[in-house]
Amino acid sequence: MDFGVVFQTDPPARDVIEGMRVAEDCGFGHGWTFDSCVLWQEPFVIYSQILAATRSMTVGPMVTNPSTRDWSVTASLFATLNDMYGNRTVCGIGRGDSASRVIGNKPATLAHLGEAMRVIKDLAEGREAVMNGAPVRIPWVRDGRLELWMAAYGPKALKLVGEQADGFILQTADPAIARWTIESVRAAAAEAGRDPASITMCVAAPAYVGENLDHQREQLRWFGGMVGNHVADLVARYGKEGLVPHALTDYIEGRKGYDYSHHGKAGNPSTDFVPDEIVDRFCLLGPAAAHVDRLQELREIGVDNFSIYLMHDQKDKTLSAYGADIIGRVGG
Repeated sequence: MDFGVVFQTDPPARDVIEGMRVAEDCGFGHGWTFDSCVLWQEPFVIYSQILAATRSMTVGPMVTNPSTRDWSVTASLFATLNDMYGNRTVCGIGRGDSASRVIGNKPATLAHLGEAMRVIKDLAEGREAVMNGAPVRIPWVRDGRLELWMAAYGPKALKLVGEQADGFILQTADPAIARWTIESVRAAAAEAGRDPASITMCVAAPAYVGENLDHQREQLRWFGGMVGNHVADLVARYGKEGLVPHALTDYIEGRKGYDYSHHGKAGNPSTDFVPDEIVDRFCLLGPAAAHVDRLQELREIGVDNFSIYLMHDQKDKTLSAYGADIIGRVGG
């Protein structure tokens, strides 16, 4: 299992860059950031500095979307970084949540996302793509490579991952949900004639190493609220008795809206509806041994990469604990 770390691009950017450098020294191979350039600073500017400050870390957004940038711009951004630093980027992508909603847009349709993934990958890897009816190719790309890892929860999105994406991002560490989603992606890949084993399975969730579970839950409750934005869309599409497991949907019963000014932050007042049980299932809490047990369970399910959201009051301690006590016992 490989490991990644997810930061928000809060100013000053130098702290994000230094955090990624430290994470690499602790054994993290992937460095991710949010991509919501109204709520936080523009990440692609910062990626260049992260790549310069690290040796081999793979860097990218968790996640970008097909709507806030022209697809040719997104492809050129990745291709430029790869040309400068040697194919060390990955494009995490989804329909869009905060980046779209805070500017008054809805998340993209799956059809729009699927077409965007094809165009971005082709252009970033030097192939011709069709945009607005015109053939387009980036002529200076040489030996370009860009994996696209798609974030998904619902049946139709999971099917698109299996049919097209290089990786799957599941934003919850619940083993039951991981098993259902990974099996769905693999089935869709096999049906499309792809090798299911070729798709990287990534679970992304907050992790907090420590002994005070009550405090940890309060620090990580925000994550259930963030996931709830996507779950609410699923319930609207499929209904409460639809194709999505109750393990993912039932907890949003008391949800009353969401304030993006507190998005991804400890103490988010929009997440009071999230019960302790969901925090415990969706996140990794407790001492290092508890993290190892959950990670080993996820690895047995088929998870290849575990990426930590580090948005709480003991970021440095958790990062160090993973480097000293966890990665070596689960990685490899």
